[in-house]
Amino acid sequence: PALTASAATPAAQGKLRRIGYVYVPMGYYPKHWTPADPTLDNLPTSLSPLQDMAEHITVFSGFDLKNAYPGSHATSNSAFLSAARAKLTESSDYYLGTTVDQIAAKQIGLATQLPSLELSMDLLSLVGQCDNGYACVYQNSLSWSSPTTPLPAEAHPRLVFETLFGEGGNSLQRREALRQQASLLDGVTNEIVRLKQRVGASDRNKIDQYLESVRDVERRILNTEASVNDNALPDLDSPNGVPAIYGDHARLMFDLQVLAFQGDITRIITFQLARETSNRTYPEIGVPEPHHPITHHGGNLEKLEMVAKINQHHVALFAEFLDKMAAIPEGEGSLLDHSIFLYGSGMGDPDRHDHSDLPILVAGGAAGRHRGGKHVRFEKETPLSNLHLTLLNSVGVPLETFADSTGRIDELFDPVDL
Repeated sequence: PALTASAATPAAQGKLRRIGYVYVPMGYYPKHWTPADPTLDNLPTSLSPLQDMAEHITVFSGFDLKNAYPGSHATSNSAFLSAARAKLTESSDYYLGTTVDQIAAKQIGLATQLPSLELSMDLLSLVGQCDNGYACVYQNSLSWSSPTTPLPAEAHPRLVFETLFGEGGNSLQRREALRQQASLLDGVTNEIVRLKQRVGASDRNKIDQYLESVRDVERRILNTEASVNDNALPDLDSPNGVPAIYGDHARLMFDLQVLAFQGDITRIITFQLARETSNRTYPEIGVPEPHHPITHHGGNLEKLEMVAKINQHHVALFAEFLDKMAAIPEGEGSLLDHSIFLYGSGMGDPDRHDHSDLPILVAGGAAGRHRGGKHVRFEKETPLSNLHLTLLNSVGVPLETFADSTGRIDELFDPVDL
């Protein structure tokens, strides 16, 4: 992990090798999100968990999603990575557009075990109409491999773990294999020993560290499943068999992403950190009210402050993930240096269901390429597809246009690198 022999050249080490997308629902409270200055020296409350990572961050103001109107939760989610207009339908004749992650997967995802990985925090099996005449699939799926093919996202840590490290067979066969051994890794002990005899001391240490990380995540999953019966009041938005506390579940899902990137199992991940119209509560941060109702704030400052607390909580979980990526050496930098992430929402003001001045930031790739540490405010509304186009170019997907894009974001990367 994670650099293969072909990717370990000095030229390859300086390139962005992976891209991730993290979606948060139902907009934000601008007062506690938007930086007051062009620099990120003093981040506002909602972004404050990223302060120590500011050099790796660019915050944007002024992006919009024109094709998400007339304005709904369904189109906020569906347009976020497609910048396409969803067909208004409650049936199975849904139609959207290929999302940017899948465009990347078709080019840079072919060299890995998984071309892409789709994750979420909520397991929704609803079909039919979920939001003002739009089929539920528009809210449930962030990633689409074609205009008619939404990709389901997995929310259960055990199933994600098996996808990354399983030894084949159906789910029942994999579970039976795990029951017969203390750890999934026990089944490949001899192969690991032989591998370590063929590499140098530095690589042996990397292997040991990586395998211990895999074991740690596996232990946490097993402990969670063993204690799930003790969780008398599971979150209604959570799949059965996951940590009872939202933050613990999210950390586990982020840790699985670290392992997937570090082991070069995939280079493209989408993660729905929460679902549009979610009624999840966050008592652990002092927000016992359901998320969706408080976003219809009507200007009520108490509700807006709770929205800001949720925004900050989501950002804090993302910041922990970035910290872990930054702590893992890769080439001449870190795992974070060779990755880029887009974090944000397809909704601006949730009370009005608008799709302008979206909360958007980019993180990572600071190994001489990403010009971080700044707040970019556009003078006029700018298509979010411009950012999608720029990020695709940054990871080696040479498109000239994407959806309704009008150009690239020159402030984000050094032009020579694109």
